Amino acid sequence: MGIIIGLLNYAVSALIWIILIRVILSWIRIDPYGNPVVRLIYEVSEVLLAPVRRLLPPVGFLDFSPFVVILVLELIRRII
Repeated sequence: MGIIIGLLNYAVSALIWIILIRVILSWIRIDPYGNPVVRLIYEVSEVLLAPVRRLLPPVGFLDFSPFVVILVLELIRRII
């Protein structure tokens, strides 16, 4: 059982890092279709961010969906 919990903890940590990298990449404005690694980061993170974006109202140019998803993932990690 400890191995499963460790793997889940690792997966949640990896998702948090992927979202943080996505946020940084959005500031740099790298084309996600020009680099396969960047495209993978965008595709993996979009699965988590898109549903939250549909629920949150837009606030100017700010996107709070990464913040909300990271909070939820941290909550899941603490529950595990």
